[in-house]
Amino acid sequence: MFVKKQIEAYALGQHIAMSSHKARRVIDQIRGRSYEETLMILELMPYRACYQIFKLVYSAAANASYSMGSNEANLIISKAEVKEGTTVKKLKPRARGRSYPIKRPTCHITIEVRDLSLPKYVPKNFLEWSKKPKCKNKYPDVTYHDMYSNGGVWDKK
Repeated sequence: MFVKKQIEAYALGQHIAMSSHKARRVIDQIRGRSYEETLMILELMPYRACYQIFKLVYSAAANASYSMGSNEANLIISKAEVKEGTTVKKLKPRARGRSYPIKRPTCHITIEVRDLSLPKYVPKNFLEWSKKPKCKNKYPDVTYHDMYSNGGVWDKK
């Protein structure tokens, strides 16, 4: 019996103040590339969207190293997508009491990184012995009292 193991981590940026078309232009260049190559591309591209995407790629790699313990050298950008967000609408005052609408588009960017060194499926008993042992209570005869479970906090209405 095999169990699916987590081999992907992601970072999500919502309500980023730029057009989804401008962000998609940069995202298409980095999709499927390695982590280090992506960082070099984003540093050298002259677009404004690169800084926001750079932060998301860096965050996704940090999430992968924290949750899966993976090395950044083994990461690739497996999925990168841009969706349209809400449009912020404002009115700018114009001459003779009129107004002119200003529309500020936003977008949602998702970056997903994958670790190539981890196998997709592992044997079921692998997960049992690979877990760290839980800390045992040093003093089994001492009881710990929790303030919330013993009625120490009252609900005042």
